[in-house]
Amino acid sequence: MTTQMDPTLIAFGANLPAPDGSGPLTTCQAALVALRRVQNLRFVSVSRWYRTEPIPRRPGQPDFCNGVARFETDIDPERLLMELHDVERRFGRTRSTPNAARTIDLDLIAIGSLVREATAPITPHPRMHERRFVLEPLCDVAANWIHPILGQSAASLRNSLAAANSQRIALWSD
Repeated sequence: MTTQMDPTLIAFGANLPAPDGSGPLTTCQAALVALRRVQNLRFVSVSRWYRTEPIPRRPGQPDFCNGVARFETDIDPERLLMELHDVERRFGRTRSTPNAARTIDLDLIAIGSLVREATAPITPHPRMHERRFVLEPLCDVAANWIHPILGQSAASLRNSLAAANSQRIALWSD
């Protein structure tokens, strides 16, 4: 456990109905409520919700609802990852093949400037800088956050990727 509250960035994604029939946006919002109940995980802000096409695109796979929430915490990274996996299980997440459709996906994007490359959870998330569906909402809550390995702000990473990435992304609307 650290002695200070570190800014913690968590990405949300969903493109299948939850077991109760809730759609992706409702599921992401409910997962956010569940995370706000985790002891020593203090909610700061949440991005707008985005509709993004799956990468890679698979026939018949629906668009994702994506967002990023900013918290502060002194929870150790292993316990935080367990909390994220617990919320995923409660919302019907099953792990099958990579890039499969899912009821909810919670990814630990970063804990302040912490770098962990050998053991789970790896931080910052090793592919976050390649994912527009993460960078776009991340900029809503932490545009000035500096990637501790790449030395660039979230906004700079997003701007570089947006110019080269044709992924369709728009604000979520039902």
